[in-house]
Amino acid sequence: MNGKAPVVRLAGLTHRYGTVQAADGVDLEIPAGRMVGFIGPDGVGKSTWLGLIAGARQIQQGRVEVLGGDMAAARHREAVCPRIAYMPQGLGKNLYPTLSAFENIDFFGRLFGQGRAERARRIAELLAATGMAAFADRPAHKLSGGMKQKLGLCCALIHDPDLLILDEPTTGGDPLSRRQFWDLIGRIRTDHPGMSVLVATAYMEEAEQYDWLVAVDSGRVLATGTPAELRAQTGQTTLDGAFIRLL
Repeated sequence: MNGKAPVVRLAGLTHRYGTVQAADGVDLEIPAGRMVGFIGPDGVGKSTWLGLIAGARQIQQGRVEVLGGDMAAARHREAVCPRIAYMPQGLGKNLYPTLSAFENIDFFGRLFGQGRAERARRIAELLAATGMAAFADRPAHKLSGGMKQKLGLCCALIHDPDLLILDEPTTGGDPLSRRQFWDLIGRIRTDHPGMSVLVATAYMEEAEQYDWLVAVDSGRVLATGTPAELRAQTGQTTLDGAFIRLL
């Protein structure tokens, strides 16, 4: 890895929805301080794994360790969840549609116990960084898809998390909005180099830019490594080709 303790450890993780196996005895260590991509088609378990890591889903079987502790332990979960930011799948899923952009971010700042002055400073920084300052008073439901992506990210980042979890954050966005979103993530990582970022994506061209990948299918890990390592391992020139070969 990179010399640091893993940001996430999964051991014997099993999770079912009826007959669907979203996690099938998964053992996985995820390196800290990296941009880590979970790649694979829809319905293979990526969202379930990220929800379990975020503490948003109840663990059925196995062990989930995040930021140095067991997520099944209430004390650790309460201590660590404020250090985790989670954007669930779907544009605007973490937003309140009738609240303005400013009010949405302010709500999350209050949720994390930030004082008025700190909230105002952080909101101003985030709106400026995302190019959303001119839309601070616009209700969330009147924002474009790209703006909702950026606002959702602002809400997630209001408390400077150590772990940022993004579940298919650019799905449904146009190519320009997707590129702007990842440019923004790049700037944020430059300002917070120790932050770990976990991303589920079906876009292989995006995954080419990540530090480390987890290829997923049918609730199982197919392979892990850098994009170059996965291509070399499978003898392919593209990640699409590498994933197909891994299957």
